[in-house]
Amino acid sequence: MRYAIALLALMTPVFCCAGPLEDGYRHLYNLQFESARQQFAKWQVEHPADPLGPVSEAAAYLFGEFDRLHILQSEFFMHDDFSGMRKPAADAATKAHFEAALEKSRLLAAKILAQAPGDPDATFAETMRLGLHADYLALIEKKNLASLSEVKQGRLIAEKLLAAHPGYYDAYLAVGLENYLLSQKPMAIRWILRMGGAETDRQTGLDKLKLTAEKGRFLLPYARLLLAVADLRDGNKAAAKEKLLWLAGEFPLNQLYKRELAKLN
Repeated sequence: MRYAIALLALMTPVFCCAGPLEDGYRHLYNLQFESARQQFAKWQVEHPADPLGPVSEAAAYLFGEFDRLHILQSEFFMHDDFSGMRKPAADAATKAHFEAALEKSRLLAAKILAQAPGDPDATFAETMRLGLHADYLALIEKKNLASLSEVKQGRLIAEKLLAAHPGYYDAYLAVGLENYLLSQKPMAIRWILRMGGAETDRQTGLDKLKLTAEKGRFLLPYARLLLAVADLRDGNKAAAKEKLLWLAGEFPLNQLYKRELAKLN
């Protein structure tokens, strides 16, 4: 099962506000994972009660592992079924750091939500925590059923967040990813998934991903990459190329985008 992966003008910056979190995500998308973790650590020193700090640190560990294992490749996302693919050799130390950061975020979010149940940042941190762990379960440990359960939990939390704060555009990614990825399954499997509470509508998935790709704060580049993968699946190379050109220009140190563009050319 795959959990990985309307454009703004090319000159539009991804991160409108300077700060350690924004700087950390820019480093992350440039595949500078140590620099990203340093920025996220700085944020945690300055904002020790904010769960977005440790969950962002967890993202840097996860995507660093994805890069090391060559999971961030469009060919990987083009497979219809990953169950036959070899389980990659995960790094135990990275996993320990990743899980520790997720747990720290969970505890901080729980403390905030116990006092302010509708806090949007804490709620989003929970959505992101579940999504990151689901990615690890599916793409590295190949525990697809467990991953699906966490994806559904994250989507439900995201929907509650968006009902109260529809302008929290990063949260649309959780809704879009579940719908789009599960829509690729055969009809009989989609029916079973829907009976279990999953959402499997392809167009809904694409529409929600586009909202993050247009207006997201931290996850905008990731949403654009996922949409490029969707374009490749649909055979729309021109649309995929447009998105990858933007990503390569915005994050010049990330060779992934350049390699994928070279294939399209």
